[in-house]
Amino acid sequence: MVAATDADKMIIIQNLDKAYPRYKVIAHQIWDYAELGYKEQKSTALLQKTLSDNGFAVEKGIAGIPTSFVATYGSGKPVIAILAEFDALPGLSQKAAPERSPVVNEAPGHGCGHHLFGTASVAAAIELKKLIAQKKIQGTIKLFGTAAEEGGSGKVYLVKAGLFNDIDAVLHWHPSSANAVTSSSSLADISIKFRFRGIAAHAAASPDKGRSALDGIEAMNYSVNLMREHIPSDTRIHYIITHGGKAPNIVPDFAESFYTLRNPSRLVLQPIVDRVIKAAEGAALATGTTMEYEIIAGEYELLINKTLATAMQQNLEKVGGVTYSPEEIEFGKKLQTSFLSAAPPIESAAQVKPLGDFKAGGSGSASTDVGDVTWVVPTVGLGAATFIPGTPGHSWQAVACGGTEIGTKGMLVAAKTIGLTGIDLFTNPELLEKAKQEFKASTGESFSYKALVGDRKPPFNYRDF
Repeated sequence: MVAATDADKMIIIQNLDKAYPRYKVIAHQIWDYAELGYKEQKSTALLQKTLSDNGFAVEKGIAGIPTSFVATYGSGKPVIAILAEFDALPGLSQKAAPERSPVVNEAPGHGCGHHLFGTASVAAAIELKKLIAQKKIQGTIKLFGTAAEEGGSGKVYLVKAGLFNDIDAVLHWHPSSANAVTSSSSLADISIKFRFRGIAAHAAASPDKGRSALDGIEAMNYSVNLMREHIPSDTRIHYIITHGGKAPNIVPDFAESFYTLRNPSRLVLQPIVDRVIKAAEGAALATGTTMEYEIIAGEYELLINKTLATAMQQNLEKVGGVTYSPEEIEFGKKLQTSFLSAAPPIESAAQVKPLGDFKAGGSGSASTDVGDVTWVVPTVGLGAATFIPGTPGHSWQAVACGGTEIGTKGMLVAAKTIGLTGIDLFTNPELLEKAKQEFKASTGESFSYKALVGDRKPPFNYRDF
């Protein structure tokens, strides 16, 4: 076997630059599809075809999820995995324009850039496959296409199915407004649907004959909002009312709310979830209704691997950030006028942030089902500047950036960084062993993975209201 060298890293960079027009088309196709979690039929098919056309063996429907898949090339150890996402968000349809302009009102849109995520990961996997085929590296590359990250906990079911048990290390990334290796954790989260049932009646002629399910929801919400004063301040609780009745002159006999609770630690989060459930039970008792609840999603906080993060940082610095054309700068400045707070300079997208200091207990402000993966296998990730600096995630502005080369240029940064880090993992057994030892020390000898979603099956219709 001919060992991979720094020259091979440069070849990956050059190959991805040459293939950029093709991957840009793929990313924009998925941006157009904008399919919700567990419904990503066209998006997953496109990524699967791209991989199979490049020599990967593709297994569809893994962990019982029709749109999830694993693509494999090579044999033996080490086994390095790359994660790919491709689901969109509801209600964020937007043209690739710097002012609010939906393609279709209330339709989904890629407000978190997963069309870029999936495409860049596939591109990196293909480049590593080429090196295996050329016998410059030895081992197995796996690309996991993972459904429903946005609130569906798709990766959790892959972890539960044991699909990461033979993996030595996992690489991933996420669209962002800056270029940085992930060096702090995320928020653990649990999402729950609460369903109240009452008795319908004429709201004016016979209100005493009715019991309002909506009253149950409102009593619960009021109780939870009072509870906010008496929980750890780094906890997040947010909710929507998905069903509040059919007409104001009918006492609602059914109402539903959808809650998400977050905290930097799943161990702190669970007792808070129990208190919210008690608030729902109390609300039902107070309003003469009945209540049932369903755990929809649950995700661990990220477990950071400093060893892998340090290695990835070196590669991100080698790749560098994003440089915009004059037209893209003009687009970005116009977009920034719609932000509610001051934005960093557009030129900051060209910079790579220094590696964080791995502060104990530090966490980001979002949640991800990658968290569960990090607790079963050493994992590392980065953010790449696919959005104009200052762009909030889950916004129409993020969708707009993702439909232009502002997004795909950042996508290429991620693909290159993952590819280069993959070379290190395939060719440096000491790096891999050090990462594994750190992982074992971080999880502890007594740790045993238990999913926060319990024994439930994937919630294929969790977006249906």
